[in-house]
Amino acid sequence: MAVLAAGLPATASRAQSNVQRPAQSTASQTTGNGTYIVVDPLANVRYDNKYDVSLGLAYDHMKAGPSLLQGANLGGLDLSGSYWFSRHWAVEGSGRAYLGTSGAAPNSFKNANGQNESIQGPFVAQYLFAGGPEWLGPHNKHGALIAHALFGGAYGKFEQDLRGQPPSLVGFYNDQIAPAAIIGGHMDLNRSPRWVFRITPDAVITRYGTNYGAKTTQTDVNFAISIGAEYRFSAKRR
Repeated sequence: MAVLAAGLPATASRAQSNVQRPAQSTASQTTGNGTYIVVDPLANVRYDNKYDVSLGLAYDHMKAGPSLLQGANLGGLDLSGSYWFSRHWAVEGSGRAYLGTSGAAPNSFKNANGQNESIQGPFVAQYLFAGGPEWLGPHNKHGALIAHALFGGAYGKFEQDLRGQPPSLVGFYNDQIAPAAIIGGHMDLNRSPRWVFRITPDAVITRYGTNYGAKTTQTDVNFAISIGAEYRFSAKRR
C-alpha cells in the first residue's frame, strides 16, 4: 500500500502533463490561424515625385472646315509628361495624334474618264503639340484633380484623301500648321504609389484658315478626352 501511495502522485503528474499538452498545441494553432496582415496599397502615395508620364487612348471632335455642318469624330493617342518643381505646380508637355474621317460639303466633280464622282467621308488628321503650367488641386491618397492650360500648335491634314481635288470642293481647311490651346485637366485615381488610372477631358482650341475664296481664319473650340495610365517616377523633388 505504501508503494502504491508513493506512485500515485507521479502517475497523476504524468496524466496532467498529457492532458495539458494538447491544449497548448491547440492554443498555438488558433493564434497562428487567426493572424491577418492588412496591407494598404496606397499608404505610400506622397505626391512628391519630380517627373511623371502618361499615355492614353484619345478621342477628339473637330470640324475640318469653317462652315461644315458635319463634324469629325477622331481617335488616337495622348502622350503627356510633367516636371514638378513644387507640390502644386509643374510644367506639362503634351503630344496628341487624332485620325479619322469627316463629313464633307455636297460636292461633285468629273474624274479622268469624264464620269461624275463625289467625295464622301474623306480621311483627316490632327496633330497637337502644346505645353504650359499644371496645377495640383484637391488630392488625397485615393486620387487628385489636376488643371492645366497648354499652348502650342496644331498640324491639320485635310487634303490627303481628296483625290487631287481642292479643299474648297468639300468645304475643308487647307493643310496647315495653326495656333492651338488645350484647356482642361486630369482626374486621377491612384492604384499604387507609382501607377495611376487617368481621365483627361479638355477643350481644344484651334485657329485654322483657308487660302481660297475670302481667305477666312476661324477659331474652333472642340471637345477631347483621353483615358489611360500615368506612371510617377521614383525621383523626388528636393
